[in-house]
Amino acid sequence: MEIVLIRHGQPEWVRDDLNVENPPLTDLGHVQAERMAATLQHETFDEVYASPLLRARQTAAPLFDALGRTEQIAPWLEEIGDPAWHGTPAEKAQHAYDELRSRAAEDRWEGLQEAETVRDFTARIHRGATEFFADRGVVRSQVELPVWQIAEPGKRIALVAHAGTNSTTIAHMLGMAPTPWEWDRFVLGHTSITRLEALALGDGFTFSLTKLSDVEHLEPEQRTR
Repeated sequence: MEIVLIRHGQPEWVRDDLNVENPPLTDLGHVQAERMAATLQHETFDEVYASPLLRARQTAAPLFDALGRTEQIAPWLEEIGDPAWHGTPAEKAQHAYDELRSRAAEDRWEGLQEAETVRDFTARIHRGATEFFADRGVVRSQVELPVWQIAEPGKRIALVAHAGTNSTTIAHMLGMAPTPWEWDRFVLGHTSITRLEALALGDGFTFSLTKLSDVEHLEPEQRTR
């Protein structure tokens, strides 16, 4: 089994020096998405899903087109919820993130003020991944080690989402304990392609991270994070 995790393209977080909520892609972001789709169009996927947020849907659109598929949304892939910053000065968001990064490790679980906590977010993604993959016959064994039972070992699934959701999903499938800095533990570029492959064991399967944040489909000047 292979799980292909794709991060969205560059989003327009700031417009006219004001924060943008649920932003669209920039012009460069659309170029990144087209190049990602051109790279993956010859691969075969059993299922392809996108996060419901606009930047992920716009990134996934050329991939759905290239594969001849209609859009499919997986709500659990939604990124961590931000505060209600839309229309406020861009400096407000920057200061809030600077303050978050300055905290002691344990305090970072609380996340940004008036937003979804990092603790709730990581729990939501682990729960969502558990339910999503269980529906497809991928269930973790009741043992300490990250051993999985997989009904269809040849299945290939692509998920177009976000740095936070993709990073947390990677940790979940590898059996790693969550941290409040998954975005920094697995650094994923815009439209990067990350691959997890199931390896057979004597009593099931384990997942191997075979490719992390592959951006070879982009020219050096097109690579952003």
